[in-house]
Amino acid sequence: MIKVLVNGAMGKMGKEVINAVNECEQTTLACAVDIMGDGITILKDLKSAIESTKPDVVVDFTQPSAIFENAKTCLNSKISVVIGTTGLSEMQINELQRLSKETGAGCFIAPNFSTGAVLMMKFAKLAAAYFNNAEIIELHHNQKKDAPSGTAIKTAQLMAEANSCFTLGNCPETETIKGARGADANANIHIHSVRMPGFMASQEVIFGAMGQTLKIRHDSTDRKCYMPGVLLAIKYVVQNRTFIYGLDKIME
Repeated sequence: MIKVLVNGAMGKMGKEVINAVNECEQTTLACAVDIMGDGITILKDLKSAIESTKPDVVVDFTQPSAIFENAKTCLNSKISVVIGTTGLSEMQINELQRLSKETGAGCFIAPNFSTGAVLMMKFAKLAAAYFNNAEIIELHHNQKKDAPSGTAIKTAQLMAEANSCFTLGNCPETETIKGARGADANANIHIHSVRMPGFMASQEVIFGAMGQTLKIRHDSTDRKCYMPGVLLAIKYVVQNRTFIYGLDKIME
């Protein structure tokens, strides 16, 4: 039985993870950690919670401002961690990879745990080899603190592996309002972030060529869609104790 500590337990994703862990025959909830309690036993300090409950793995869905230190706390305690919180910089990811190798604890970072979103990214990478123009629009609820989303960043990285430039034939541009063309990511892929009520998580990748467009879109309408991926990551990182970036790496 895999003992799971859920950090950020009172958040919307944290509550779903607790339900998924309790319903899975291979996992059990070792501890719930958050700054607030809500009818279940909650510990507020991650380090002391790890020391007292000795989980096999920590699942973190907290805040972009806290995730790096949380992950280092887990790895330095030689406890594997599954990270669903986005907002880590490339430098921070590299440091966690180094720390994972040094301590022998697993570290699983996923920009998106939805299997449908992972397939969307795979399809975008496949299409990228055949189109020289592409942009990404990602749409989230207005309580999401980081932009662009981790999914959009990961998608652009994968597309850039297949093609080096996605603005072929574009004329020289002048933004009359700064940011109108979105963020300029890998291989000149423009990413546009939308934040407003009514959305949960959606992404559309638009490819263009002479006389045609291709749109690849994924919509998440219920946070339960992430749970099969979270459980898959938990089982993988406990068994393999290695560094993994992206759910796609274990779906191949």
